Amino acid sequence: MKRLILALALLLATPLYAVQPDEVLPDPVMESRAREISQGLRCLVCRNENIDESNATLAKDLRLLVRERLVAGDTNEETVAYIVDRYGEYVLLKPTLTGANKLLWIAGPAMLIIALGIGFGFLRRRQSEPEQSDLTEDEEKRLQALLND
Repeated sequence: MKRLILALALLLATPLYAVQPDEVLPDPVMESRAREISQGLRCLVCRNENIDESNATLAKDLRLLVRERLVAGDTNEETVAYIVDRYGEYVLLKPTLTGANKLLWIAGPAMLIIALGIGFGFLRRRQSEPEQSDLTEDEEKRLQALLND
């Protein structure tokens, strides 16, 4: 009995797709293309969830829009480009490495390298500088005498 309950719990814990039966295209090839495209599009409400897994109304609208574009004869790339033009590049779960995104991709590692360089330079300069004493010669002699005792 415990095994049956565990099996049911594991079965129910699997991710359920939010695609409704009325959204599914009759052509299985086009439906698989729509699912493939949907896996790469972010739900703008849920953030890090693709539109296939989201129950949000906007995700449903995006799923329908993807299917609409495919039925109209668009390729996968044209469909994604249409949605990106309409909603912005944020809709992509894997952003492209073009334009301003290059700056964002490069900025983090570049800042880390600059910070490491500054830290290394500071430590190296600190080690190479001789220690300067604010003591006069007489105070230095007294200090050495005290240290020798």
